[in-house]
Amino acid sequence: MPAIVGPIRINSVGGGVVNFGDAFYLAPKSTSKTNAGSGALNTGDFICTNNGISSTNPFDPDVNDQNVTANA
Repeated sequence: MPAIVGPIRINSVGGGVVNFGDAFYLAPKSTSKTNAGSGALNTGDFICTNNGISSTNPFDPDVNDQNVTANA
């Protein structure tokens, strides 16, 4: 059954989905990549991380890692 949508105003949408009316399937897709050194993303209380020398190389020769395709 079709939906009737009245006047609307959207000031901004940041990383979300805006849907008006009927929707059978909504599947927002996004990708991201994080480069962090050894022990950099540990969370919790009383963390003891012994890494010695750590080096992170963010160089990515293949450029594309997770392509977002087939958005319907």
